[in-house]
Amino acid sequence: MSNRDQELKKLAYEEVEKHKEAVQNDRFRLGYHLMPPVGLLNDPNGFIQFNGEYHLFYQWNPFHTGHGTKFWGHYTSKDLVNWEHHDIALAPSDWFDKNGCYSGSAIEHDGKMYLFYTGNVKDENNERESYQVLVESKDGYSFEKKGVVVELPDEYTAHFRDPKVWKRGDDFYMVVGAQSKELTGKVALMRSKDLYTWEHLGAIAGAHMGSIEDFGYMWECPDLFELDGEDVFIFSPQGIEPEGMLYNNIYQAGYFVGKMDYENVRYNHGEFVEMDRGFEFYAPQTTEDEKGRRILFGWLGMPEEREEDHPTIEHKWIHAMTIPRELRLTEGKLYQLPVEELKQLRQKEVNYDQVQLDSTSQAFAGIEGERLELELETLGNPTSDLTIELRNHASIIYSPEKKQFTLTRVSFVDGKTIEERHCYLDALQNLRVFLDSSTIEVFINDGAEVFTARIYPEADELGISFKSEKPTSVQLKAWMLY
Repeated sequence: MSNRDQELKKLAYEEVEKHKEAVQNDRFRLGYHLMPPVGLLNDPNGFIQFNGEYHLFYQWNPFHTGHGTKFWGHYTSKDLVNWEHHDIALAPSDWFDKNGCYSGSAIEHDGKMYLFYTGNVKDENNERESYQVLVESKDGYSFEKKGVVVELPDEYTAHFRDPKVWKRGDDFYMVVGAQSKELTGKVALMRSKDLYTWEHLGAIAGAHMGSIEDFGYMWECPDLFELDGEDVFIFSPQGIEPEGMLYNNIYQAGYFVGKMDYENVRYNHGEFVEMDRGFEFYAPQTTEDEKGRRILFGWLGMPEEREEDHPTIEHKWIHAMTIPRELRLTEGKLYQLPVEELKQLRQKEVNYDQVQLDSTSQAFAGIEGERLELELETLGNPTSDLTIELRNHASIIYSPEKKQFTLTRVSFVDGKTIEERHCYLDALQNLRVFLDSSTIEVFINDGAEVFTARIYPEADELGISFKSEKPTSVQLKAWMLY
């Protein structure tokens, strides 16, 4: 470890100690979501199961709650439920990453863990340089930077970042999010025999390729993997204009389903689909675990969009990870399911069988609180609007007439404005809602649609109520979560 590396890590740990009390005193700290010990958390990085443990790294600015120089923080778990925070994995201590160790991925090879990330550099004129860097680890806890393995290809601007690496046959492949010289989003494909020497094969998707004329000015956080016989490509395009119910956040995260043509260096795909219809979800990353599951974490945040207004700022921290989600592909659609292990969080169960909802708001004993899992199953599709009010700060509304599902929340900017996000929904069959101290994640129809958001209720706002404009029969279950 270099002197600069030691110095930066020491400064980061001093920030953790300095603000520990302020952070711990925030009633919006979460119970079962991953958070930074201080400062700002953003993209999940290097998600991998290695030697029987899940490793999740994350973008971390320990010095303040804005975006700036980034480290890699590090969590591990044996069960995706109980997590341990470790020493800083990567610090921006070298010439090729002096302005930030940006996002990347992990792969296991010959018993070692290899990390790939983007080294961000700004010159004296504030012009950006980007380098793809390799890191080696024998045990998953100590890390040795091996240096730059990919320089910027001529076809792209310096917005060239977030390498995701996998092995196919005898070759290793890497996708990198990119921006063309025409300032349009692309994804580049690289190939290697040894993880050290990489060949740029070209762009496999982006503007003016296939059916895409223009789709944003930058594609971030690419992730290409096989699932149920198809090649799924997850990415986060920037610069997409809103279209009705679609694309209403500042940036998006979504996927294509298609086939990767390695021989002709082209990804042939269908339409873009948003992965999460809520307010805060970005930069998701996946891994395949030893059980063969494709598991995803997303950043439960949104870059630059009103970040300074989150009430956690005064307590010296901001943002979190989503709960881990298993991905499944059914008839070309990606489903997201809370991983089975999260049932370990359940404590006391309450069960209400064949409840008749009507136009009067009803509350049910045991279905309230800060940290809760709620299941609702409809006994026949509702014939009128069904509404669930959550802690006076969010509501779930299904309208069969409009075939529309809506999540509303009270804006954290002024505490008054009601904000809405929507999706089309032919029928409501079931819901799973995960509430934490200041988050909500809603899984609809076995994960066919998902809504994620931050909410900031008062400490005594714990109630949950249900109503339906016309009588509707449902089954309700709930668990307090520790």
